[in-house]
Formats: sequence, structure tokens, C-alpha cells
Amino acid sequence: MVRELSIVMPVLNEAGGIDAHLAALQPLRERGAALLVVDGGSTDDTVPRVRAHGVTVISAPRGRARQMNAGAQASAGACLLFLHADTRLPPQADQAIARALASGADWGRFDVRIAGRHPLLPVIAALMNLRSRATGIATGDQTIFVRRSAFDAVGGFPDQPLMEDIEISRRLRALSAPACLRQRVSTSGRRWESRGAWRTMVLMWQLRWAYWRGESPERLAERYR
Repeated sequence: MVRELSIVMPVLNEAGGIDAHLAALQPLRERGAALLVVDGGSTDDTVPRVRAHGVTVISAPRGRARQMNAGAQASAGACLLFLHADTRLPPQADQAIARALASGADWGRFDVRIAGRHPLLPVIAALMNLRSRATGIATGDQTIFVRRSAFDAVGGFPDQPLMEDIEISRRLRALSAPACLRQRVSTSGRRWESRGAWRTMVLMWQLRWAYWRGESPERLAERYR
């Protein structure tokens, strides 16, 4: 296991599912992983629920990149793992990360499974995993982990409202190829199911293409919203 693993979780109004999520992380905490939740200004009872589990909460300006950078700065681990509030780790995630780091990797991500009832979700997840393995680019849904030394070397997450995961992957890829772990994290399919699976998939491909062509993250975030 990674005794110096810090898990950073950005949250915003996640009261509905945060208790189950924190309970699922308890075995990793018992094996030595540190957990820090970074709140971006929740207006529900996310923060008191987190504190009731004995988990440290800090506040940061709203925005996933800003919250994750604040969490990294406040964490002490030699390895950082950035976990979305709607994503569940596999049971032995710490051991898988330890093996990846021991093999010489500076950073990596997990394969992803998208939880939900829409029949397209397994196809979308498979395409995400294949694309990531081919390009060396990871998404936040795949739960990026990184040595602190590498995270500091690339300046952390870029301060932008969208595509922060794509951009930090590009920067980290310049240091080394990612460890693409076959173990799967499970992330919520609520985004695809609420907006329409086909519509969301096409939109995300369009946004990534526009980003690759140089469109600003601010304009892309407007289109995404």
C-alpha cells in the first residue's frame, strides 16, 4: 500500500451521496491513506456530514482545478490522488497505485466504469479507456494519481474552468507516460442520463476538439453549461 497517499476530493453540494462515499473510503483510511475534502461553497449540509466522519474539510474558491490545487497544497502525501465526489475507487486502489509507482511511473489513472441504466454507458466507458490508453491523456473521471514531485514540476492543475484534466495530462505526459491501470473506478452516469447519452457524448467530443484547436477553456465552459 501507499503509506503516504493523500486523497483529495473536491465537493460542491454532495450531501445526497457523501456519506456512502466516505464509508467506502474508510478501509483505505484505515490502511494509512489521508483524505482531505475541499469544499467549493456548498449550500447544503455536505460539510457537516463530512466532518461527522472525522474527515478534514477545507474551503477553496469554487472550481474543480482551484479546489484540487488547494487540497494538494494542504496535503502531506508523496502521492496525490484526485477523486471526484461521484466516483468510487476499487477496494485495493492503494495497492494498485503502489505497484504502479514501484514500476517507475510518475502518474497514472484507472480504467472507468460508468454506473447507470442507459445501454450506451458501457460503450462510452470502453471508448474513454481505449482513447486514454492510446493518447496518454486521462480524464478526471478516471481518477488521476501523481507523485507530488511530478505534480509540482508541472505547476499543478491549470487555473481554468474546464479541461483541467486534459491539460495536466498533457503536461505530465511530457515527463513520462501514464500508468493505465486495468482496475476500474465506478463513476456516476447522471451527467449522461440527465442530458442524454448521445447528446453528451457528442458534446464532449466537440469540446475536446475545440480545445485541441485552441479555443479558450472559458468559452468551452459556457458551451458545456
